[in-house]
Order: sequence, then structure tokens, then C-alpha cells
Amino acid sequence: MGVPFWKTIRDEVRRRIATGEYGPTTLIVESRLADEFATTRITVRKAMASLREEGLIATEVGVGSRVIASASEES
Repeated sequence: MGVPFWKTIRDEVRRRIATGEYGPTTLIVESRLADEFATTRITVRKAMASLREEGLIATEVGVGSRVIASASEES
């Protein structure tokens, strides 16, 4: 079996955070990622949950997920 697709999305978003493409306070829109990766929002939500557990993003109900740290700060 291959790598679950949500992990591919997680790794790409993590890369974007690490390179500064997604800077601090950047709003990450689930529906845009779902469109970009041609997948469902459920799959994107799994990726976001993993990034939240890593401390890279914070999610507020009714607002969305924002970058709170860069991956290089976490290392």
C-alpha cells in the first residue's frame, strides 16, 4: 500500500510553512486545498489535524486554520 493521501497534503503544507510560503498568521483554507489536490475536505481535515498536533497551525471554529509557527522553529 502507498502513503495515505492526507500525509502527502500534510507534507506539502508543512513544506510551505517551512519555506515561508505560508507565513505566520496565514489562513489555510480547507476548500482551496481540497480543490488544489482534487480531494475531499475530509482528507484535508486529516492533514490539518496532524499539523495542529505538531503545533504548526491553530484552528478556530468559524475562522479556520492559521499558521502559528514555522517548521524550522519547531526543529
